[in-house]
Amino acid sequence: MADTIFDVAVIGGGPAGYTAAIRAAEYGLKVALMDASPKLGGTCLHVGCIPTKALLFNAEIWDHLKHAADYGIAGIGTPALDWAAVLKRKNAIIAKHVKGLEFLMKKHKITVLPGFGRLTGPAQSGVHTVEVAAGDGATSQVQAKNVVVATGSEARMLPGLQPCDRILTNIEILDMSAPPKSLVVIGAGAVGMEFSSIFRSFGTDVTIVEFLPRVVPVEDEEVSKEITRLFKKRGIDINTGARVEKVETTDAGVRVSYTDANGKPQVKEAEKVLVAVGRAPRTAGIGLEKTRAELERGFVKVNEAQETAEPGVFAIGDIVAGLPQLAHVGAMAGMIAAAKIAGKPFRPLRRDRIPGCTYTEPQIGSVGLTETQAWEQGYEVKVGKFPFAGNSKATIVGNHDGFVKIVSDAKYGEILGVHILGPQATELVSEAVAVLELEGTVEDMMYAVHAHPTLAESMLDGYAAVLGMAINA
Repeated sequence: MADTIFDVAVIGGGPAGYTAAIRAAEYGLKVALMDASPKLGGTCLHVGCIPTKALLFNAEIWDHLKHAADYGIAGIGTPALDWAAVLKRKNAIIAKHVKGLEFLMKKHKITVLPGFGRLTGPAQSGVHTVEVAAGDGATSQVQAKNVVVATGSEARMLPGLQPCDRILTNIEILDMSAPPKSLVVIGAGAVGMEFSSIFRSFGTDVTIVEFLPRVVPVEDEEVSKEITRLFKKRGIDINTGARVEKVETTDAGVRVSYTDANGKPQVKEAEKVLVAVGRAPRTAGIGLEKTRAELERGFVKVNEAQETAEPGVFAIGDIVAGLPQLAHVGAMAGMIAAAKIAGKPFRPLRRDRIPGCTYTEPQIGSVGLTETQAWEQGYEVKVGKFPFAGNSKATIVGNHDGFVKIVSDAKYGEILGVHILGPQATELVSEAVAVLELEGTVEDMMYAVHAHPTLAESMLDGYAAVLGMAINA
């Protein structure tokens, strides 16, 4: 490799990194990709998005089986959960997509180097040098005109705690030998809420402890309020405005001591505890300190083309300051960086055009401004809200919980935000992303024909509800 000068060297093989590598190769650039893990895919594929959603799908089927008779399915008796088979299917899905990535690397003639990539300093004569430390201790060097850093993130842990078989992060909880009888989840963001949903479906006694005043705090307040109600209806104990004081192991499991919203001390014992309090960027030890790249609390500052302050060094994915830590954000950032390097046109990421998805039951899909944010930004706000109870396809699939909420500018009718809680919300939100990208108005979308019967019709009624003209409500 010492004699080869690549156009692009990508450090990190998760969704951000492999997307950047593929897009750069599609532009005709010579690309090297290095990753410290033995298999490509990063956190998302191995211990994040993909396995979690696989379990959520299992949980959805399990919930349907509990009511099989309602769908005219008789004779199955009492369903029995084969957890080993659940894990086997989850692992098979991961393996399939790992092979898919390996194929794509070969297809695009991307040089893949297993090992930990580290910048050695600024470019010399326009060429950067990346040191690659393999697992066996051997080191090599890669030279490239541009370097894209995509090293990802790792689960934050509460001070004084270490992951074990009882104190879990997203990694350990995906490899348990059986669903726990009881689980305390610390943190009510997407990760905490999704695992709470999964294991409640499988019969676990779930308690959520969240420091902030509401669950899924980045979502619209009405979404937070309604999913709190629905989770409580499912038997999940939710404690918001609560401060965790201590987590300790016991003979039977774990003990979580916290102060509730009223300032009263509380103690909850459970078989296991999941710590889901956010993710920290992996930027230590990768050589950024040897360059002019600027960091803020460990996150890398970039411009609209994902460039750092060091010429020829780009940062994408979970390590970037100011952007949500989502796989689809990292992937798009990778495409932007590749386009900039190749001299191709691109559009910068816009924070208010990024969809957020939480794959709970019911699901959450949102994009754009919340109602509160719209008011705070000075808009004259007009809101439409349509419940899934009025949607015929929701009746067919047996899921009436939730609503579509449209936040619009009353002056011009422009749609500013869409917030969906309900069946297939994570799929429906893509329409909303397109609408916001095209600066669609309520009047535009009221006359966009939506097929019947579909869950997507709830969007049509949501737009019309802004003007008080929803047909099915």
